[in-house]
Amino acid sequence: MSPASAGLAKKLGYTDVRVYLEGEPAWIEAYLPTYSTEQFILRGNVVLLDTRPRPQAIEGRIKGAYSVPFADIEQTLGDLARNAPIVVYGEDEYLEEEAVAIIRFEGFRNVSLVKGGYQGWIDGGGPIESGPIFDTEITWVRQLGRGEVSVADFRRAASGEDPDAVIVDARTKEEVAELGTFRHTINISLDEIPARMDELPRDKKIYVHCATGARADMAYNELVNEGFDVKFLLLDIQDAECDCEIIRPEEAAI
Repeated sequence: MSPASAGLAKKLGYTDVRVYLEGEPAWIEAYLPTYSTEQFILRGNVVLLDTRPRPQAIEGRIKGAYSVPFADIEQTLGDLARNAPIVVYGEDEYLEEEAVAIIRFEGFRNVSLVKGGYQGWIDGGGPIESGPIFDTEITWVRQLGRGEVSVADFRRAASGEDPDAVIVDARTKEEVAELGTFRHTINISLDEIPARMDELPRDKKIYVHCATGARADMAYNELVNEGFDVKFLLLDIQDAECDCEIIRPEEAAI
């Protein structure tokens, strides 16, 4: 999507525009840090980890945070779903980034930091709490957002168990040819959606996916505005939770 965004910026009159083609996936693969907004930390369906020593967390911590000292990270996160969005903070930038690297190495892809750590949160006026920590076992349940399809429903469509659902793969033909796709799938890339809507049945449910969910979300918005019964999958399709058979593109045509 970044080249299209750059093109739009050019049309709006910006002259010094560049594109980081590899995008966030490559940034994450390089174990470089990403940061969460205050609203995401406070209102998102996240797992917030305070990696400072427990006594410091008892004295004061970001509201809703679990106390998971740096040395305990690996053993504490063992049973947590790998698609859980995790936000980390501490008091030492180096240890914070080390914590992110450890968590990503354990298979979590959506891991970010609080800008400036605990002190940065305090300086920004973010809400805190203090006192004994009774809830030490981390629990997280995926909450579907507006327009999202559950993994279970998507899996039923991909396996053919739900004949009333059709999957739209919003990736490019090149991506599909290289990586394969799911059964019962029509490949219509995001930029082709407006011109190829007539190929989609209006009497069936439509589930849109891409690689990670970003393009699927955009395709969903276009289709829902045209009156389709549509939802999108917000999940990295390489995530083990997806667990759908990958096939060659020529086998997927409906």
